[in-house]
Amino acid sequence: MCFSATASFTASGVLATIGVATLRHVRDPRALLFASVPLLFAIHQCSEGLVWLALDGGIDRPALDHSVFLFTFYALGILPLLMPVSVALLEPAGVRRRAILGLTAVGAFVCIWDVAGLVAFPTRAVIDHHSIAYYNPVTSRLWISALYILATCGALLLSTHRVVRTYGVLNVIGLTIVHVVKGYAFASVWCFYAAVLSAVLYWQFHRQTINVETPNGASPFLRPFLLSWLHPRHAVR
Repeated sequence: MCFSATASFTASGVLATIGVATLRHVRDPRALLFASVPLLFAIHQCSEGLVWLALDGGIDRPALDHSVFLFTFYALGILPLLMPVSVALLEPAGVRRRAILGLTAVGAFVCIWDVAGLVAFPTRAVIDHHSIAYYNPVTSRLWISALYILATCGALLLSTHRVVRTYGVLNVIGLTIVHVVKGYAFASVWCFYAAVLSAVLYWQFHRQTINVETPNGASPFLRPFLLSWLHPRHAVR
């Protein structure tokens, strides 16, 4: 197994553990999708591990095509819709929430456009300077990339929750650096960065600093844990 595949699978295992641990601390259904981000990124990194294996000759060509589709389907199709939806669910009523819902519509358009492109045209994956570059004639257009960034990072930056905004700022910094240093493999490198960065969400949910009822403050009472079966001995605190 090549080193990069091992790194992807290792990151996937670590993120899966962190993802489950994060879900243990969810107390409100509206926070469930945002808390699922580390676990979803774990599955995503596993799919890129399979792409590495296929490009290295470890698995056959049909497996490569399926793995590339799974990776790009999440990275280019699901993520631009997932982020604004998960942030909108956390947001209290007001101007910010309406703006985030507007970005959710942008994310839905990007999702439909990119998924259509991934289905209609094959995506080529190649190893370039120890990273994977993905090429698709529909999803690689500059204007759709701009809308993608607007939907994914814009929603995070508009959030009332300082924690969510901080996650957005760190993602913007990361994508800027990745674009300058490894723009040819942007999808792969930035998704890996965002996946690792999502581990900070566990710390925030554990400290209860993501509170849907009282953004940036402490709730007067604590709801029972939502997924009590993940910690049966501490279902009610």
